[in-house]
Amino acid sequence: MSLGFSVNELIPHARGGGQLKIGLAKLTEEEWLQPDPDLAQRQAAFDAHPEAVQLTAEAEAPGRELAEMMGVSGGLPEAARAAWEDMCLLTRRDDEEIYRLIGAAVAFPTDWHPQQKMGLPMTALHAPIDGYAEQLSAPVDRFMMKLKAGAIYGRCNWFIAPTGDYRWIAESSPDPRFAKVTADNAGETLFARSERQTLRRLPETSAILFTIGVYVTPFAELSDANLAKLAGAVAEIGSGEGDRRGAPQYGAALAAYAEGRLGATLPR
Repeated sequence: MSLGFSVNELIPHARGGGQLKIGLAKLTEEEWLQPDPDLAQRQAAFDAHPEAVQLTAEAEAPGRELAEMMGVSGGLPEAARAAWEDMCLLTRRDDEEIYRLIGAAVAFPTDWHPQQKMGLPMTALHAPIDGYAEQLSAPVDRFMMKLKAGAIYGRCNWFIAPTGDYRWIAESSPDPRFAKVTADNAGETLFARSERQTLRRLPETSAILFTIGVYVTPFAELSDANLAKLAGAVAEIGSGEGDRRGAPQYGAALAAYAEGRLGATLPR
């Protein structure tokens, strides 16, 4: 099942506002990475933010394997510059059954700093996500332990951002970020952001490669079905995760915008 390579193609495959789910789909090799990446934009982002690349000594061998797989010279940084997707490498220690982040090349982060995450296991990596430890930690760890080389799995998520920039690091609390959003302008001031994520095991080093392709579009360009889904998800999302995402600041304006455009009353 192809997930597509745009927000409007990805949102139908993402969960709504209920319980967290892995939501994996098996992909073919042809569906793995975006076929027509804007590499100039990738190069510019990496050049402007050298901290976007974080490597440990453990990442050297799997980085070389990845670069060779992609037909480029070098390691993880060169592989990530050759594709639209950001790329992270994870391995496990012999005495553990959990995977840790050993390398990251992230030009387009969604509100996280790779240098703060190096060496952390999956649960700690996702600590800001309300409910991850209780709902997803064990299933994700089991999946990664059982993942076989050759198989590729994908999933996607959604965020609502106050910017259309591919690189999104929140530098303030949600209040000023969404202060200008109203029911009248929400179509232009709110942006739907989706990460198209894939997982595969590298056959030689057994490291797991996690890719993140970022897609962003203003709410005015969402399909009606996707607008209704996201407005409903924001209304359903719990207070913990909702607060982290800034939902109290834009939720009412988004609901009013969606109702005006769709001509239907939505839950709030």
